[in-house]
Amino acid sequence: MTARYDAVGIGFGPSNLALAIALEERGDTGRTRFFERQECFGWHRDMLLPGATLQVNHLKDLVTLRDPQSSFSFVNYLHEQGRLIDYINLKTSFPTRLEFHDYLQWAAARIAPVCDYGTEVVGVRPVGAGDRVDALAVDIVRAGHRESVETDSIVVGAGLRPRLPHDVEPSPRVWHSDAFLSALAGLPASAHGRFAVVGAGQSAAEIVEYLHAGYPDAAVHAIFGRFGFAPADDSPYANRIFDPATIDEFHGAPADIRERLLRVHANTNYSVVDLDLIEELYRREYAETVRGARRLHVENVSRVERVVDGPDGVTLSVRDESRGTTRELEVDAVVFATGYEPVSVDDLLPALAARFARDEQGRVIVERDYRLRTDDAFAPAVYLQGGTEHTHGLTSSLLSAVAVRAGEIAESLDARRVRGRRGALADALVGNGVS
Repeated sequence: MTARYDAVGIGFGPSNLALAIALEERGDTGRTRFFERQECFGWHRDMLLPGATLQVNHLKDLVTLRDPQSSFSFVNYLHEQGRLIDYINLKTSFPTRLEFHDYLQWAAARIAPVCDYGTEVVGVRPVGAGDRVDALAVDIVRAGHRESVETDSIVVGAGLRPRLPHDVEPSPRVWHSDAFLSALAGLPASAHGRFAVVGAGQSAAEIVEYLHAGYPDAAVHAIFGRFGFAPADDSPYANRIFDPATIDEFHGAPADIRERLLRVHANTNYSVVDLDLIEELYRREYAETVRGARRLHVENVSRVERVVDGPDGVTLSVRDESRGTTRELEVDAVVFATGYEPVSVDDLLPALAARFARDEQGRVIVERDYRLRTDDAFAPAVYLQGGTEHTHGLTSSLLSAVAVRAGEIAESLDARRVRGRRGALADALVGNGVS
């Protein structure tokens, strides 16, 4: 017999973890199931660099902005670990990424029964007659066996996909930053003398700092198109772009205003670096200049034109765009910290793509409750946790709004259940001759 759920969550990163908690705290008892491809909970494990801190306030955890009294808060996690007073004495609102990852694991472990790990969603199909879609069949593979479940709603929390330049293929010496620590550990001991890091954002700067400090004899080349690393705008007024109330304003604004807001406030999130880290890298570069022994090389206003990967190293053709010259750079490994992109819902759900409403640019239309707008004959709901920047703003894939977004989706799912029960009752009354 095919199992049936009110809702199915695809992926179990922080967004769907927050949703699972919100649903449990609303009294959901087994009506929702989450499927996660990884064998256990993990969130950007290969970027858990020692000392690297979160870029958002610890109160923007899985629950606090939705329910400050929730036992799943970061503060309660600290209390249960016996570190609350010690954390307060740090006088910071920004925990290390390593500690926050431990908090996420702690929360995931508490709610583990709702998620099937080691289970990959390989397809979602419409269920119905003719043009009518009444439910969705979710095809999954676990332990090599394929099976299906049915659901009235799906919540897509598939996360982000690492983005590499189109002509670059990953290899044992060429990596995206998302694989950094694992790939670095796989390098031969003799291949730690020369590194290149491509990118101008926080991850790129953190990796440059890590390699420069961790390999005291290595040369590290930071390659990016800007003149210098740019600081993130985390000033109070700019930070309001991440406030839950701003999502209402953004979603209701005309399309041209939304585009302008995304453009002018991109420096709160994209290709920007914490000022403290910028200043630390500059101090190191200056000190090396004074000593006359350079290891940190900032290759600014530059781009990588070609990557030739070999068994003993990588040759990069680096174009200095201000001088109009190109030179060859030999390194042992190159890290592309070139960001991420949301997984297209059309790629994830090709069998449903034709049922989604589109804007003038062909993008899916997402309602305020993160539900895709569909045609009238499509009864199920498809919610997106990510890939909604064009409709909901810069918080689309960030932790900043994860708690509030989870609460809104949970409320929407509950409302659908109530309407479904009322509809079933009305049908039953009509069938019994009651009107």
